[in-house]
Amino acid sequence: MTLPDGLRKHGETRVFTADTVPAALLNSHDTRPGVWGKLMVLSGALDYILAGPPEVASRVEAGDFAVIEPTVLHRVGLVGPVEFKVEFHSLPRPEAD
Repeated sequence: MTLPDGLRKHGETRVFTADTVPAALLNSHDTRPGVWGKLMVLSGALDYILAGPPEVASRVEAGDFAVIEPTVLHRVGLVGPVEFKVEFHSLPRPEAD
């Protein structure tokens, strides 16, 4: 899956490791309406898990990414040493006249 056309990056997390990943990312959470995430694995691997039922897990390895859709409950699962970050994308806001 790829990000929809027209989205622009507006932020990103710092790089997390298995030792520094916030507990919130290991538990089900979502993004705001209109905000897409790009879960990027820089080294190692992790599981991107969509909440169920049933849960659906996808392994994301170094150099790959997973697309996080707005408002979809998800979490990450650690499978060993890893470095990853999340970029946030949304449609640009219309400029005021």
